[in-house]
Amino acid sequence: MDSRQPTPMPTEPGILAFHERCEAFYPADAVGASIEQQRQWYDALCAEFDAESPERLTQCDERVEGRIPVRHYRPAVVTTETRIFYIHGGGFVVGSLQSHDAICAELAHGTRAELVSVDYRLAPEHAWPAAFDDCCAVLRSLLADGRPLVVVGDSAGGNLAAGVVLKAKAEGLSGIVGQVLIYPGLGGDLVSGSYAEMAGAPGLSTADVAYYREVLKAPSDDAFAHPLKARDFSGLPPAYITAAHFDPLRDDARAYAARLAEAGVDVTFREEPQMIHAWLRARHMSSGAGEGFRRLIDGVARLVGSD
Repeated sequence: MDSRQPTPMPTEPGILAFHERCEAFYPADAVGASIEQQRQWYDALCAEFDAESPERLTQCDERVEGRIPVRHYRPAVVTTETRIFYIHGGGFVVGSLQSHDAICAELAHGTRAELVSVDYRLAPEHAWPAAFDDCCAVLRSLLADGRPLVVVGDSAGGNLAAGVVLKAKAEGLSGIVGQVLIYPGLGGDLVSGSYAEMAGAPGLSTADVAYYREVLKAPSDDAFAHPLKARDFSGLPPAYITAAHFDPLRDDARAYAARLAEAGVDVTFREEPQMIHAWLRARHMSSGAGEGFRRLIDGVARLVGSD
């Protein structure tokens, strides 16, 4: 007799339709393919869910230190001096400035704040700490002019966002006034909690998480790579953390929010009850994702001071 429990699944029609469309572009066993194939599939997936840029929002690309591509977004209306630094997800293996372009544009527009995104180096060609070092370099360049900054990241980008904020605290850097972690992977144990309960979740499995960690090759005891292993959370900037219920990474977000709160950090935690990993891309076809994105904009707006 098969004693395995069925994989928990959401019931919202919009997110189920989103997942079905994703599977057509990026199959569940994608991590078994070559890196080149994974990137081709991912780029096609991102293009499938692309959206028009908000009216009168402008963009320009440049390089930090002459080598790290970044993209600047300026919405038609800017009501705060504080900027957003956005770090994209993709398991450290896929993703680019273009993969999250529409998300960044809508976030800048919705929060009425300037935003800068980064195209960090990807694994396996560039293992740890290449991506982290790139993000730190861009962070320092943005802080250099004295303007406040909110650091935002989704998935692997949420990991990098939490890590660079911890690094900035360790180095005594000032100017980070908020951190926003969107379904982040923060170094949970892979065998308990949501890693066990949601091991076969749609969109991201626990086996996928293990694969991405192996590709990244970050030391298991490095708190900048695995922020849940940090020893001191006091003095970190206020946070907005959002998790998807049907996601093996869910409890990483829960635990990190709790650790911050215990250390006296102002934290807003929201768990999207019907969402799966990568729900940001479903914001225009799922009612739950749309509501989650509106709440995200509100949370970021509060941190940048434009609410």
